[in-house]
Amino acid sequence: MVITGRVPLLLALGLVPVVLRPAMGTVWGWLLLVALVTLVDRWLAVPPATLSLRRDEIGTVRLGDDAASRLTLANPGRRTVQALVRDAWQPTAGATGNRHRVRLGAGDSTVVTTALRPRRRGDLRAVGVTVRVPGPLGLAARQATLDVPGTVRSLPPFESRKHLPTRLARLRELDGRSAVRIRGAGTEFDSLREYVRGDDVRSIDWRATARNRNVVVRTWQPERDRRVVIVLDTSRVSAARVGDVPRLDSAMDAALLLAALAARAGDRIDFLAGDRQGRARGRAAGARDIAATLQDTMADLEPVIAEADWAALAGAVNHLGRQRALVVLLTPLEPASVIESLLPVLPALLKHHRVVVGSVQDPALTALRDRHDSLTDVYGAAAAAQVLHQRHRAGEILRALGVDVVDAGAEALPPALADHYLALKARGLL
Repeated sequence: MVITGRVPLLLALGLVPVVLRPAMGTVWGWLLLVALVTLVDRWLAVPPATLSLRRDEIGTVRLGDDAASRLTLANPGRRTVQALVRDAWQPTAGATGNRHRVRLGAGDSTVVTTALRPRRRGDLRAVGVTVRVPGPLGLAARQATLDVPGTVRSLPPFESRKHLPTRLARLRELDGRSAVRIRGAGTEFDSLREYVRGDDVRSIDWRATARNRNVVVRTWQPERDRRVVIVLDTSRVSAARVGDVPRLDSAMDAALLLAALAARAGDRIDFLAGDRQGRARGRAAGARDIAATLQDTMADLEPVIAEADWAALAGAVNHLGRQRALVVLLTPLEPASVIESLLPVLPALLKHHRVVVGSVQDPALTALRDRHDSLTDVYGAAAAAQVLHQRHRAGEILRALGVDVVDAGAEALPPALADHYLALKARGLL
């Protein structure tokens, strides 16, 4: 039972009979009368459970975008109901304006809307709908929290989508749909032409030469329709925040742009995410909605406070097939993690695939290294310089093994990784 502000006012009115007839019996009599009237008022209130509640399906929304939860209330009874309704969600759903006053006549229904703005990825759920129905006198109310399931799925925002049109234009140039036609080292046959000094003798087409007076060679163009495997590290190193965004979210943004670009090129996309165990897996072949598919796959991923098991992740990559692929490892260049866990498995990956490591830089380290205003700043600068040197050294070790390293800030990594993919595509190195 819930009492309203009218009960204290009614108790205060008891001063009048007490003044007129000062006695303890008068005080107790008034208190008993107020309690009795309050209980009767509560008993006359319509039970909240008699109302019918139904929530419309919300669906998915990108992180930071607005959504709305529509709740339908119906009164199947014969009495008019005035109620205060609170549509409660978990805090990260960003529910606002979720308290509604409604008046329902017999057999009436109404719809109340609660605005949502998710502040976290994943499935965000409704906690319950609390309905408070006051009695006829407004002294007391019946209150109950009803379970009305509701979920809004918050997807990664894909903020790097703005870079996609310019990269697609460059891709069309590579594909020959615009004025530029690129030929180079590759394995896809392009055309036949006469031999000129400097051509690789291995490209001579002896059958075509036998039918002509001159030596004929085959020309090749960079390969198309290749396989791209994106591996997302969800271990402890991905939990660090760059600015106000976790490294994992920045890596997701880079993965989405690369996948969208590669899918438009007709490449097959495989996606893996994991740490000490696999967390997500997906596959698509040239799908134009690959970004939406990956967003849904990534929505529930969160950093795990554990080391990445790169041997297991590399095994999962090889399990997808031995066909040569571009394997993109989205993991920070943390020296301990790279040297102890990643380096031992790279030779096996490089034997069959081309490997690229995409890492999110933290500009705060560079700013800290360049700050020397006080003794504390000097110590901080020395520590930051050491960390940056170790990261640089880890990158050099990877490059010496034949791994391409793309190390950039959170906003710069997605376009940088896309540009690197286009460069490999143009040179036929996938």
